Amino acid sequence: MGSDNQAGAHPKILEALALASNGLVSAYGEDSLSETLNARFSDIFETDCEVFLVATGTAANSLILSAMCPPWGAVLCHEGAHIINDENTAPEFFTGGARQIGVPGELGKPCHDAIRAQVELAQLHGVHNVKPTAISLTNATEQGTVLKPAEVAAFGELAKELNLGLHMDGARFSNAVVGSGASPADLTWRSGVDVLTFGATKNGAIAAEAVVFFNDRFSEDFAYRRKRAGHLWSKHRFLAAQFDAFLADDLWLDNARHANALAARLANGLAQLPGVSLPWPTEANEVFPVLPEAMDQALEAAGFVYYPWPMVPRMKRFVTSFVTAPEDIDRLLAVAKSAV
Repeated sequence: MGSDNQAGAHPKILEALALASNGLVSAYGEDSLSETLNARFSDIFETDCEVFLVATGTAANSLILSAMCPPWGAVLCHEGAHIINDENTAPEFFTGGARQIGVPGELGKPCHDAIRAQVELAQLHGVHNVKPTAISLTNATEQGTVLKPAEVAAFGELAKELNLGLHMDGARFSNAVVGSGASPADLTWRSGVDVLTFGATKNGAIAAEAVVFFNDRFSEDFAYRRKRAGHLWSKHRFLAAQFDAFLADDLWLDNARHANALAARLANGLAQLPGVSLPWPTEANEVFPVLPEAMDQALEAAGFVYYPWPMVPRMKRFVTSFVTAPEDIDRLLAVAKSAV
């Protein structure tokens, strides 16, 4: 498929929503299910954290950045990051005008020296330039790679050195946890992350994203930010119910394991075919092959849906999810092989 957003909702999440619909409960997050979530997330991350639910990743990322970055500030991120390429001007809107500065880097990971150079450049001009105030990482990255704890920790040290906050866009955080083999704690706060966008929508939910604060320096008045932006659901229990089922019995990890395994199956199969190259490693649930034109045409004719990825000529993006079936991967590989 072209995106894991094309998948439906996991049956256990649909069941949880149906159960949550019974009876009358308090609105705006004052129901008992919502009130248990801080403890649930604190158990997963092995530390006290403060959690706010919203319905979309764009809202989560943008509201977080508004809490970390003033209107005269700047957020430094990889030049291919979702926040700078796929969220319109939502970050600028919610921050009141803060600038996003994309920097180069290998495999979706921003270059430390490029970040440092941007900060130094801004300081040369003082108030005539923006004031860098945050670094945003994506894990898993937009190139299908995964930041390991040591890599995140290096960014944590860089953020401390430059007096910047550190945000992680974890729309595919579940896939990153599985792909890295690390604990959620080691991938986040133990490595210096201040705030995490913990995505569920791409991994089995209908619409549910969690803003997870590890540093209360940035969480002050966030409840007001969310309300002012129109992202506090009155029937908040339906957000909470999705996360309740998502986290129960490690469903979030099981779904990600399945998606990652099928992506590896696809990548390994494509790598065996003449004329196909995979410039980037497959470490989560995205595969980025460069396909011969005849193979591309054969796959499209067979009804497979995937996206062109213009960063490399003839590169395509395939994404697997919790609903991807092994036989679908095998059928795709058979069609691809027939076009060799």
